[in-house]
Amino acid sequence: MGIVSLGCPKNLVDTEVMLGHLQREGMTLTDPEKSRVVIVNTCGFIDSAKEESVEAILREVARKEAGEIDRVVVAGCMVQKYGRDLAAEIPEVDHFIGLDELEKAPAAALGLPSLPRFSDKPLATRLYDDLAPRVLTHRKGYAYLKVSEGCNNPCTFCTIPQMRGLMRSRTIASLVREAQSLEAQGVKELVLISQDTTRYGEDLGLGRTGLTGLVKALLQETSFPWIRFLYAYPKTLHFSVFELMAKSPRFVPYVDMPLQHVSRRILSAMKRGGDAAGYRKQFAEIREIVPDIALRSTFIVGFPGETEEDFLKVKEFLEAVRFDNTGVFTYSPEPGSGAEALGDPVPQELKEERRAALMELQQKISLSKNRAKRGKSFDALLEGPSGETEMLLEARLAGQAPEIDGRVLVNDVPAGWTPRVGEIVRVKITEAHPYDLVGKIVA
Repeated sequence: MGIVSLGCPKNLVDTEVMLGHLQREGMTLTDPEKSRVVIVNTCGFIDSAKEESVEAILREVARKEAGEIDRVVVAGCMVQKYGRDLAAEIPEVDHFIGLDELEKAPAAALGLPSLPRFSDKPLATRLYDDLAPRVLTHRKGYAYLKVSEGCNNPCTFCTIPQMRGLMRSRTIASLVREAQSLEAQGVKELVLISQDTTRYGEDLGLGRTGLTGLVKALLQETSFPWIRFLYAYPKTLHFSVFELMAKSPRFVPYVDMPLQHVSRRILSAMKRGGDAAGYRKQFAEIREIVPDIALRSTFIVGFPGETEEDFLKVKEFLEAVRFDNTGVFTYSPEPGSGAEALGDPVPQELKEERRAALMELQQKISLSKNRAKRGKSFDALLEGPSGETEMLLEARLAGQAPEIDGRVLVNDVPAGWTPRVGEIVRVKITEAHPYDLVGKIVA
């Protein structure tokens, strides 16, 4: 039994919960390449993600037709939104599982006749808790804790609320219990995730300081060396988070705040608040409270109606704020989104040019910031041998979030020292590149 997991960390947690249900039913979990049954957990966020998901499904279908595997099951966001179309167009798939049906993975894997091949998926409303079984898919020292599900934001470029439903938060007690379970399994870095993590707890009556209260509870009730949160929404971000970060060494000084744009005109079309001046002030205040914080953001270029002037505002903003890391995506129209009626008037070639220009600028900024680290020593979380060569180890600084930022390639370790995954080590930086750093372990 194997699973191909695609998409974001939130989807990965769903994969791990499905694996937990499979293991609870006594199924042996193996590499998908060696399995007779494969589940493909899909992503439906943007065109490239959907294409990757469809390609993965068709690859497993081809293996089934060749007699290499017996069953193909498809799960995740694409099933929630496009399941009926997928069921009609790819008849070779045996079962389709929606976001509210994770516990049905064993029945689908076994091909039980009581489980329909496909059923219409209403808006997702369920929320897993600490009682759900979960099997971690990797051993690199970190794990994700999904604090809420769904989203209430009306962003016109996005259809996630149509797939994952409206926001619903887990209780602090449930999250603390799961965090303690993860810690007992050897996890050293706890990464809090959701669609809008800074809005955590609003629906539970916790007001705007729900995230701060949750982190305080986790700091009190667990001993993780690092606790990090991902995905801040500028409108719902409360500065008590950074006040806690400034006085709590275990609360990693890092924030990922996807702004998407800074032109007021484009932000209005996206149904997002804010503007360049307000955002600059916000980041200046954050740096004042937590001077050593690492800042990350993401932007969309080529949104319908984006002019050269709008684009240049983003470029000027990057030059002024100087993020440690930035991701840039080209706009792709989402069926059913608020922006669908606007069409896709910006030529793809121009989108790619704008993306390349922003990434080139960010590379220069990141290289400059990384060069400033040369000769200095930092705490780093060891993740094990490099995927490129066993001659190198990989580690991450606090300013490098797992899977999305750069890494530290370790090429020198103390004689006789045995590396342990998840260990916090002291690394001296010897080389700097736009994304990655090179260093040696000194303690």
